Amino acid sequence: MDLNGKVAVVTGSGRGLGLAYATALAAAGASVVVNDVDRAAVDAAVAAIPGSVGVAAAVGDTASAEKLVAAAVEAFGRIDVLITNAGILRDRVLWKMTDEDFDAVVAVHLRGTFTCARAAAIRMREQGGGGRIILIGSPAGQRGNFGQTNYAAAKAGIAAMARTWALELARSEITVNAVVPVAATEMTKTIPAFAPVIEEAERTGRPYPAWLRRDEGLGTVEDVTGLITFLASDAATGITGQAIGIGGDRLALWSHPAERSVLFRDGGWAAADIAAAWDFEQESYGIPAPVVP
Repeated sequence: MDLNGKVAVVTGSGRGLGLAYATALAAAGASVVVNDVDRAAVDAAVAAIPGSVGVAAAVGDTASAEKLVAAAVEAFGRIDVLITNAGILRDRVLWKMTDEDFDAVVAVHLRGTFTCARAAAIRMREQGGGGRIILIGSPAGQRGNFGQTNYAAAKAGIAAMARTWALELARSEITVNAVVPVAATEMTKTIPAFAPVIEEAERTGRPYPAWLRRDEGLGTVEDVTGLITFLASDAATGITGQAIGIGGDRLALWSHPAERSVLFRDGGWAAADIAAAWDFEQESYGIPAPVVP
């Protein structure tokens, strides 16, 4: 994928998946704006990615979003690609989650995605030539996950925003997709089923076993970058409004919510009528527990 001449902004790219995205985009020829709340992480990323510039800012409010777009325009003259990767975790079960826990995660993930995408879309429409907005989702947003009310809700909202913005920005030739990555990060390394396998791979340099890469769809952060680079490229011109999973050896297209079964009754449905007729096969929920061979 040749991204020469493209300018990309990657939020939360001081470390982890975000840093891998920024590095891969630059390797494909893009000029990159690196972002992180931690100035030291920004400086280290800029030093590692030739030709990049950095912005230390907490994603969430409008001022930070506009600062990121302005940095791209000032340094490189335009913005072609936005990756909304910045995020935080405040995991707690429902009855222990505080207002602050909920608001902090929603502010960064959901509001931050909105403000950054809005700022980028305004500039992309003004300059013409289309663009790519790639939102970072999560399996938790697709299926729910124990202890992640705030995170799952924000990531589900991000998938919904991708579908909505794909409609709204189609005439401007700006594609919008949600990527659902699964990779060995500081968060997933703590999962008991994965921790010893990841630790051994890091210690020995051996690749992850096939059951982890294929059955669980979990690999390194670099395994996710091919999809990001592809979606940022001209080769992905016709792809928009999709939620696409990537991890390890697995690439998957997530389905959109749709009515699975429908019943009709003349005159509508009273409670007793529903009780008598209910025969729906219920949908599964939650991220399945890992199956270790």
